[in-house]
Formats: sequence, C-alpha cells, structure tokens
Amino acid sequence: MSTNIMIVGVGGQGTLLTSRILGGIAIEKGYDVKLSEVHGMAQRGGSVVTFVRYGECVREPIVEEGQADVLIAFERLEAARYHHFLKPGGVMIVNDIVIEPITVISGQATYPTDVLGSLEGKYKIVKVDANKIAAEVGNQRVFNTVVLGVAARHMDVEKEIWLKVIEATVPPKTVEINKKAFLTGLGE
Repeated sequence: MSTNIMIVGVGGQGTLLTSRILGGIAIEKGYDVKLSEVHGMAQRGGSVVTFVRYGECVREPIVEEGQADVLIAFERLEAARYHHFLKPGGVMIVNDIVIEPITVISGQATYPTDVLGSLEGKYKIVKVDANKIAAEVGNQRVFNTVVLGVAARHMDVEKEIWLKVIEATVPPKTVEINKKAFLTGLGE
C-alpha cells in the first residue's frame, strides 16, 4: 500500500522543490520513496508534473490515472487538466489563480470559465489563494510552501518534521520565510 501524490503546475512555480520536500517528509517517516518528474515546456510556462509515492515498498514512481490520494495544483487550469488522476475520496489542493497559457495570450484560445466549478461535487477540493497569502507573508515566491501547509492539514505528519525538511531543502537564505509561509498555510 502506498500514498500517491501528484503535483502539477507550470514552469517556474516550484513543483520540483515541492516534490523534494514531500519526498523528504516520507523519508523522515521511514518510508520507501519514489519521485518522478515530467517536464513539458516548463521553461516556456508549460505544464510540469511531479509524482511522489511512498509506503513500505514502492516499486515504481509513476502515479496512474485514478490513483492519486492528493493532487496539488498550483493553478486552476492545471487542476482541470489532471483531475482524472485523483482517486475517489482523494483531495485536490488548488492554488486558486489563473496563469494564461501561450495559446490564450496569443488569442488562439480562451481560458475556460468556471474551471473549478465543473470539478466541485466530483472531488473534495480545497482552494487557497496562496499567491496572496505569500505576498502577505513577505515573499510571493513562497506560495508553493503555503500550498504545502494547506496540504499538510490532510496528511498525518507532525509539524516539526515538515519544518525540519523544509529547512534542509529550501535555499538557506529562504528558510525562515518558507517556514513562515508553511505555518500560515497550516493555519498557525
């Protein structure tokens, strides 16, 4: 039995750092951990997907469709794009912001209206304006750590372990602001 987490966003949003923190949490808890990354057009603002799987014995890193316990989406459209990976009873943590893809910016497409409304009722969705909270904390770039704090409410991991792993994973000059962002997302 494993716990399966999928993190989706666009290039530059910190999905890889987030997966390393989640992997570190699982290692601290004594689990076997597998991580996998899929970089689309990440450098051009395209989708980035990372998988974190942990348990007693994890044989492969990829989370299959319908098997994610937690889906962390750093943008609305990414939540809609990957919702089918979430299993029944799973939880979707969504940074409730819009980042228009290049097709929308160039006028080739329009950003869908009510992206999350079509998913509500099908899934347990927790929305957070993590960018706004991160700005209030003092650095908008730590929004992903705010989202992790919200996700931590749905995971059985002690706060002290989260803070230890965050400290060991983020760049040294950002440790304190990331801890503050995490605790704010956690609700403290």
